[in-house]
Amino acid sequence: MKKEATLILNHTQIEHKIRRIAFQIYENNIDEDEIFLAGIANSGYLFAQKLKDCLEDISPIKINLCEVRVNKKEPLNKVTTSLSEDLYTNKSIVMVDDVLNSGATLIYGIKYFLNVPLKKLQTAVLVDRSHKRFPIKADFKGISLSTSLSENVKVSLGKEYKAELL
Repeated sequence: MKKEATLILNHTQIEHKIRRIAFQIYENNIDEDEIFLAGIANSGYLFAQKLKDCLEDISPIKINLCEVRVNKKEPLNKVTTSLSEDLYTNKSIVMVDDVLNSGATLIYGIKYFLNVPLKKLQTAVLVDRSHKRFPIKADFKGISLSTSLSENVKVSLGKEYKAELL
């Protein structure tokens, strides 16, 4: 028998989380002229796009968007991004993903950016599950959630936003 999904966050709640995180990012980068939101491909990138839209509404900071491609099944494979290193050298970066579970995806994504000098590197997630195997934390998070290892969190940022526990 298939387990029924439990709604964690609805559309309105996710919009509020995005706005709150955007304000936190702005407050922590208020002296910057430009920052980069580096979204992990797929849901993390969609989350980064939503943050970018909100940041552009509330701040004068130039917001650049970057897609980070990490093979989640084989994270030691080459990580690639949509921007060249020279664009973000000595800049502030916020690595963005939808769910922080073990920390593997974020740590391998962050590792890519450590090849060049950075001004600041921060992380933002919508859901922090706290099952970390790596020393990574979310500087900005929408919600912290206690789950079992057998449960999964699915975030949908399409037409109707929602986060569900499966």
